[in-house]
Amino acid sequence: MLSTLKREIQVVFERDPAARSVLEVIFCYPGFHAIIHHRIAHFLYCRKLYFLARMVSHINRFLTGIEIHPGARIGQGLFIDHGSGIVIGETAEIGDNVTLYQGVTLGGTGKEKGKRHPTIGNNVTISAGAKVLGAISVGDNVKIGGGSVVLKAVPSGCTVVGVPGRIVVRDGARVENGKIEVDLEHHLLPDPIADTLAAMQAKIDELEQKLARLEREEKDDAGVQYPKQKKRRNIAIGSA
Repeated sequence: MLSTLKREIQVVFERDPAARSVLEVIFCYPGFHAIIHHRIAHFLYCRKLYFLARMVSHINRFLTGIEIHPGARIGQGLFIDHGSGIVIGETAEIGDNVTLYQGVTLGGTGKEKGKRHPTIGNNVTISAGAKVLGAISVGDNVKIGGGSVVLKAVPSGCTVVGVPGRIVVRDGARVENGKIEVDLEHHLLPDPIADTLAAMQAKIDELEQKLARLEREEKDDAGVQYPKQKKRRNIAIGSA
């Protein structure tokens, strides 16, 4: 337990530049509190002390604004940044070195019993407001953009954005000196919809320029193209 506590404190210093002291982490970080409370609740849950486990989980939610079902399986090195509004379901499984931002939901779909929540791999970053729903698996080294709704399995080494979530990058995590670096640049993600709209706007601008050029050429050539027609019209008027 002591080694686990030390590891959870170390994770905060690794991924939050605002952390200044161990005392600050222990007393002022709701994400740290939520994980410690969950470790206790899960311990009770595994020993079939379900009511006590749910009570600890309920107190955890009241104190931190983070709801983690005591049945959820969480690996080492989970970092919850801010954390308000995070929901993790009963059958959810989270690997090692995962980062969750505020408003993330690892939720279920339907009313069926059994496995109904997602399985998250190692070294995954899930940005603010993202929803991962159903008994799907998210591979290792995956980044999920803010506000995305993921409904299908995601292979390892991918970046997912949008509603519903779409894979836009298949690059894996960066590796330096043989150690996987946890990528927290969750704001630097491509947006396929924005890229498509930008391409469409560029095409519209190009077509508008061509149309304006053709209209100018038509006005310049109008007197040259129909001189005889104008003469016939003048003769007809004179005869009348």
